[in-house]
Amino acid sequence: MTPLKIGTRGSELALWQAREVARLLGLHDIPTEIVKIQTTGDRRTDVPLAEVGGKGMFVKELEDALRQRTVDFAVHSLKDVPSILPEGFRLVAFLERADPRDAWFQRDGTAIADLPDGAVVGTGSPRRAAQLESRFPGFDVRNLRGNVPTRLEKMKRGDYDGIVLAAAGVTRLGRANEITSLFGVDEMIPAAGQGIVAMEIVEGRDDVAEALAKIDHAPSALAARTERGVLEEFGTSLDCYSAIAVHASRDGDALTIRAFLADDGATRSIRETISGPVAEAASLARRLADAMKAKGAMDLLGVG
Repeated sequence: MTPLKIGTRGSELALWQAREVARLLGLHDIPTEIVKIQTTGDRRTDVPLAEVGGKGMFVKELEDALRQRTVDFAVHSLKDVPSILPEGFRLVAFLERADPRDAWFQRDGTAIADLPDGAVVGTGSPRRAAQLESRFPGFDVRNLRGNVPTRLEKMKRGDYDGIVLAAAGVTRLGRANEITSLFGVDEMIPAAGQGIVAMEIVEGRDDVAEALAKIDHAPSALAARTERGVLEEFGTSLDCYSAIAVHASRDGDALTIRAFLADDGATRSIRETISGPVAEAASLARRLADAMKAKGAMDLLGVG
């Protein structure tokens, strides 16, 4: 059998994800080959991510490789995948979700609530920045770029008084012991898809989709499609600057979706929660988005 070529970024975390996908496919006797592709988002770490095209810059070159058949499928951190995929592409499988929460890192172990006004807190995410500024208006929230080890090193050498990262990535790299504390999902609503590894193909590769279906984790797929379903209701109104968070959690047959949206500058924000049967996940996502729009979401996005 010809090995399936896995397209991935070259960062330590991205390679961990690709290797985990390869390991799981190997359990089904499906051979693979990992192909590293450097993306614009990886090359330009000197400026805010939004200035080089946002999180989509971690995806575009991988999609080019898919289109050119250089790789058979691409592996992504789902939170980096734009809510509207280009025509001809689709997400076909999702690995079991890791901890979706955001984590606080402080070199002396100081709790975030104990930092004084003026403390410099780093994050590369408009979503995190907006929620931090909402909860801690006295902080100086600054941009933070680089891979996970680079960001942690910047914090340790004193460039920041503390930083916020996704718990999943840090844990996957074996550095969970460096986490000072975790934010509850109500304190800091995660990004849609945070903690989920997703696989993308081009249309027409049903053979690849069939292989990837063997490692698809149904509960995580439900969460992924529900959270992205909320984003999709806003269409092209969302961009790399949008401070939006969506998280779906399941308890038996009940599903709860939380969402947060802030304007540019985090001067105004909306929080919304909806619950209902898991079987109505798609409908709940639409209703949540409608409720946010009724509260002025489109105005916050600058398109009202």
